[in-house]
Amino acid sequence: MPQQHLLPTTVVGSYPQPDWLVNRPMLSKSVPRVRMDIWRLPDELLEQAQDDATILAIRDLERAGIDIITDGEIRRESYSNRFATALEGIDLDKPGHVKARSGHRTPVPRVVGRIRRRGPVEVRDMKFLRANTDRLAKITLPGPFTMSQQAINEYYKDTDEMVMDYAVAVNAEAKDLVKAGADIIQLDEPWLRNDPDAAKRIAVKAINRALQGITVPTIVHLCFGYAALVPGETKPVGYSFLPELADSTAEQISIEAAQPKLDLGVLHDLAPKKVLLGVLDLGDPRVETANKVAERIRRGLKHVGAERLIPAPDCGMKYLPRKVAFGKLKALSEGAGIVRQELAG
Repeated sequence: MPQQHLLPTTVVGSYPQPDWLVNRPMLSKSVPRVRMDIWRLPDELLEQAQDDATILAIRDLERAGIDIITDGEIRRESYSNRFATALEGIDLDKPGHVKARSGHRTPVPRVVGRIRRRGPVEVRDMKFLRANTDRLAKITLPGPFTMSQQAINEYYKDTDEMVMDYAVAVNAEAKDLVKAGADIIQLDEPWLRNDPDAAKRIAVKAINRALQGITVPTIVHLCFGYAALVPGETKPVGYSFLPELADSTAEQISIEAAQPKLDLGVLHDLAPKKVLLGVLDLGDPRVETANKVAERIRRGLKHVGAERLIPAPDCGMKYLPRKVAFGKLKALSEGAGIVRQELAG
């Protein structure tokens, strides 16, 4: 495992998929909760094409100087739908519908039986990533609370029981991902603020169950939605559920901060956890300068010690043009380097 320096940089999860791989106009309209045929290649060529595109993503992250990388989530239509629709208990033929945070009605998994993991979903992805990089390698899973919020329950009398069954399924997958070579496991829980009462009742318990027995560093990521779909002016300037995450067993918390201009005083609520701080505004098509990124990192250091701060983008980058995403990540790496030098004296 590579030696980590202060302020190691990372990505949240996704990186732009090539236009030759996905139908970007179709993808740009929503965040799929059920499977969506965005792929431009026929089935017999799709896995090979996804592997090739994953190699491109890995090399871009390495060339940009990112310390902790992912596979770019190139094989996914969204951060959650691939895993969520692979579970037992889901009716894939007749989805339900929920009102998304954007206000649109979105097709979602319909739960008609007990939620169980059938078998590995992302294990091949992790093995492929591990075989193709020497960097620290992170893989993400949708969190149990978020998956429960993105589903229509027509089976469980107690929705908390459903959340915990999702957590058991996530835990089984996470353990196999560690065996496959994951250095870090991240749960994506952006819907924690969708139902604050339910979140306060069951979310931390479910997160802890999902991470039970995981022997590598763990992260919970929360945000206000993809910048391409949720405008910055509609985003709140604070999180309703952040202090509660201090009680979770996750060692690190990842938060969107740049686009919503978050009051960073909230970071005090997360002590003593490490913080993945969003310092790239993904709603701004302009590439930040390294100095701008350094300035945002310095703001974070007023509230979190350097040994606990991990500079990152606000969220996944899949909706950005690839050239813009690469430029922003290069600025992230260079901006962290500037502050690192300052700290070294």
